[in-house]
Amino acid sequence: MSRIQEMINLLQTQHIRKWFSELYGDEESVLQDQIVRYRNLIERYGKQLPGGELSLFSTPGRTEIGGNHTDHNHGRVLAAAVHLDSIAVASRTNDSMITIYSEGYDDPFQIHLNDLKSKKGEKGTTAALIRGIASRFRELGYAIGGFHAVMSSEVMVGSGLSSSASVEVLIATILNVFYNHATIRPETLAQIGRFAENAYFGKPCGLMDQLTCAVGDIVMIDFHQVDVPKVKKIHFDLHTRHIRLLVVDTGGSHADLTEDYGSIQKEMISVAKLLGGQVLRDITFNHFQKHIPDIRTALGDRAVVRGLHYFSENQRVLDQVRALEKGDFQRFLDLVNASGDSSCQNLQNCYSLSHPTEQGISLALAMTKDFLRDCDLGAFRVHGGGFAGTIQVYLPDDAIDGYVRLMEPVFGQGSITVLNLRPCGTSHMKLDQGDSSD
Repeated sequence: MSRIQEMINLLQTQHIRKWFSELYGDEESVLQDQIVRYRNLIERYGKQLPGGELSLFSTPGRTEIGGNHTDHNHGRVLAAAVHLDSIAVASRTNDSMITIYSEGYDDPFQIHLNDLKSKKGEKGTTAALIRGIASRFRELGYAIGGFHAVMSSEVMVGSGLSSSASVEVLIATILNVFYNHATIRPETLAQIGRFAENAYFGKPCGLMDQLTCAVGDIVMIDFHQVDVPKVKKIHFDLHTRHIRLLVVDTGGSHADLTEDYGSIQKEMISVAKLLGGQVLRDITFNHFQKHIPDIRTALGDRAVVRGLHYFSENQRVLDQVRALEKGDFQRFLDLVNASGDSSCQNLQNCYSLSHPTEQGISLALAMTKDFLRDCDLGAFRVHGGGFAGTIQVYLPDDAIDGYVRLMEPVFGQGSITVLNLRPCGTSHMKLDQGDSSD
């Protein structure tokens, strides 16, 4: 029997099945699907890379639950890790080369650890992320070294579930396990991933995505101290309420929406500076409210209503946490709906003014509102950055089939994804010994 086949056989052991249950749930069909998924990745490793002691790695995607466009003004957000994840089969090497084969690419991404300077031609690529992560490890005094890996992801690009953050934290986790005895905190791995995306990949982003992927479960993140944000886990099982969380991909491209996204942060910060702060977290609501006439005169009405969204949404995150901790699920759903209303009316990120005829998000929200009139429980809101992309929906189990029949003819087959929340963040298991560590 070949070494690769021995590795594949280990996927059926109780050690691995227990790990899979933690990541994906206990449903047998789901576990079998994951066994096939990891088996395929191990087989690809065997075809493309030399042997070694293999470890399995998994980093979840994330969904935003509350705090729409609050993080960039040092506010609070509520997010959750989801079962859709990025995975890798990897082994440590004795050289200074990182080689990663990624699903969808014939050629590997290869980085030599003697050359970790940012390269203009790499921006926007996985190679840039690998180089940036390794560089930041070295800058922070952590150990780095070579490894081989084959990587795959179920976190769809453009889904609003943070595919890039999932991959960043996955790569950082491999270096943490192989060369730092898995001692680096998940929060630090998240910061390393964000650094790589900002400085090497060339995309400005906050820290919410990486933190949620690294830490797992439902998390409230407070960015008041932006360099050392406070992270609080809130465990809540939707299944016991017979409610499922869905995202609906309404289509549309984010490529030409940079100005729309940027205008939100720009206007909020302009309000803060007018009132003597740097970001809106520096300003009290009473001070803001007192100076609304001045803000209108200096910056216009949209800046005022976007400021109103920030203050209500920032408080709403705390209210959502309290509702979950008390088990008041109806209150939580009411707050989800209030978040959606505020995003539409005040934040105004449900369609782009530069493309007023393209309103997939608005259409999906309107259809969902009509559908929920016949449901005892439910909630919906724009998901993530907005202007194009996804909405988020909470539906009773027995309403999902009807909702899919309503929405898929409009937005396309496969446009609806049912999510399971994942209680753990980035995770690994050494395949040879069945010794796991999160």
